[in-house]
Amino acid sequence: MSSKTLTLVAFAVAASAISASTAISLYIWGKFKGLEKSLNSTLQKCAAERQGRVRAQQALRKALAQPKSENLELTSYPMTPIGVVQSCFSTRNGTPRQPLLVPLARACLVFDASRVPPASLEGLGEYSHCWILYVFHLNTDLEKLWKEPSKSKFKAKVRVPRLKGERIGVFATRSPHRPCPIGLTVAKVEAVQGNMVLLSGVDLVDGTPVLDVKPYLPYCDSIQGAEVPEWVMVENKLTIASVSFAEGFFSTLDDCWGTAGKKSLYASTDELQSLIKQVLSWDIRSVSQRNRPHDSLVMIGNGKAFGNPSDIDENQDEETSVCRSDQGPTPSEHVIYHLILEGLDLSYRIDGDGNVIVEKVSISSEFPNGKQNRCNYSMWRDHLT
Repeated sequence: MSSKTLTLVAFAVAASAISASTAISLYIWGKFKGLEKSLNSTLQKCAAERQGRVRAQQALRKALAQPKSENLELTSYPMTPIGVVQSCFSTRNGTPRQPLLVPLARACLVFDASRVPPASLEGLGEYSHCWILYVFHLNTDLEKLWKEPSKSKFKAKVRVPRLKGERIGVFATRSPHRPCPIGLTVAKVEAVQGNMVLLSGVDLVDGTPVLDVKPYLPYCDSIQGAEVPEWVMVENKLTIASVSFAEGFFSTLDDCWGTAGKKSLYASTDELQSLIKQVLSWDIRSVSQRNRPHDSLVMIGNGKAFGNPSDIDENQDEETSVCRSDQGPTPSEHVIYHLILEGLDLSYRIDGDGNVIVEKVSISSEFPNGKQNRCNYSMWRDHLT
């Protein structure tokens, strides 16, 4: 074969290779353009869906914020509790009126695991305190919230303990009786474990539904130079001269502790006694009981009858907040009051000089039964010692 022929063959082979390479490149380019087009289409579709969701959310917020009708009644916002409080305070009576007044007051906040994964609590234990938003679920006037505003007859003024029962506007107080019964408190974070938080210094009654928890930030939550009315600063109006225990108290406490200690957030009877002293160092009686200390109160069984401070509502009219007997006045030091802590019913009296004497203790009907899963000291021992 001549050299000319070989050249032509080589040229033909090269041309074929170039043609094949070009065809492959064109094929790959076509595929690339197709994928690029498909990707752009998908991105545009995702962007359109996102814009649609944003517009829908904006429309929903606008609809919720606008009046339903001409009577200016606003649409309600659905809120579901995310947890519940297991507190040392079994009833409203004795639960401090403000947070941190009783440093030993403990509670375990148990979150609903179906709504709040344990991962939600990561990092909370690094804060010393937290804010808690909750519902005043034991208010005696909650049914008013479901009535028409014109029929609810909600009281704009409430009695203030520090003003000896004088009425003042509800929004100038921290009364639980509010148009929207949501409470705000602060507590010390002792420990975080799984879906539970151990708190101290609480002013929350057992069973309180919790709506939210936020960390306390000193740099913005503590306001230097904040001003309050003069009557708020008068602390001694609600303090007690002293708290002591009657001779027979200790034996009754030992009898109860075998049962109560298994479900208690406290290590020993000595620690529980310290809690009792801290709680009763404040006058936990209602306004009516302080104003009429010589009136005889009808106390039956575990103190659940009329006259028990746990049944007395500061929002009620004074003439209906105390049940008096027909036997006439009783000396104040003979009036027996009841406080229920950790499911234990404590009987105490206050003498004429303002000294509290705790007489005895017994298991109350509020004591949690065996079917209830309760937090106890053994669960938190490593964090409390």
